[in-house]
Amino acid sequence: MKWMLNLLFMLALFVVLSTEGFAAEKSDANVRVIHASPDAPSVDIYVDGQPAFEKVSFKDVTDYAALTPGEKTIQIFASSANGEGKPALEQKLTVESGKTYSVLAIGKLENLALKVLEDQKGSGEKSGLRAVHASPNAPAVDIGVKDGDALIKNLAFTQNSDYQMVDPGTYNLEVRAAGSDKAVLDLPNLPVEAGVNYTAIAIGLLDGDPPLNVILLKDGK
Repeated sequence: MKWMLNLLFMLALFVVLSTEGFAAEKSDANVRVIHASPDAPSVDIYVDGQPAFEKVSFKDVTDYAALTPGEKTIQIFASSANGEGKPALEQKLTVESGKTYSVLAIGKLENLALKVLEDQKGSGEKSGLRAVHASPNAPAVDIGVKDGDALIKNLAFTQNSDYQMVDPGTYNLEVRAAGSDKAVLDLPNLPVEAGVNYTAIAIGLLDGDPPLNVILLKDGK
């Protein structure tokens, strides 16, 4: 009988510890970083004085990393600086328990800033598509189906749209100057899965180097 009581005690302890660990994990925020500054070098990103993301280059998207909730001090250094000297950018960021974020470094190096988006994981039979305008010299844009209607309208630099719900499938999209039917960038054969939310980020420079491009990310952890 004693061995049974011991076994029940161990099982109960295991359940308590597992539940506590799960609760602790759920209390974290999840954050990823996107390097969208066209003239900034490879960077290291520090959170509250500690390195969090290293050697992040233009167009790179980090994995989601867990952060304890609360106000954070974000510093961006050129990777060559090894976290020493004056950062290229220092900014406060507040993250909340259980939420998921994308943090974009946008603008040219002289005007570098952070743009913070709360990511929503998709579900159901539809797909969610939102866009971010992160090209510092491009005008306001529309994004739509090629030779068709605009899905997202009049998006200016630093702005983002809400999620637009679309049917899953393969899309041929294009980026146009706002209010125009002339495409400045074609986005062919974009696969969109049911139950998945996406963020499309316009990066680079219009008629410049690096050229205007779009990266498509799956959102949520």
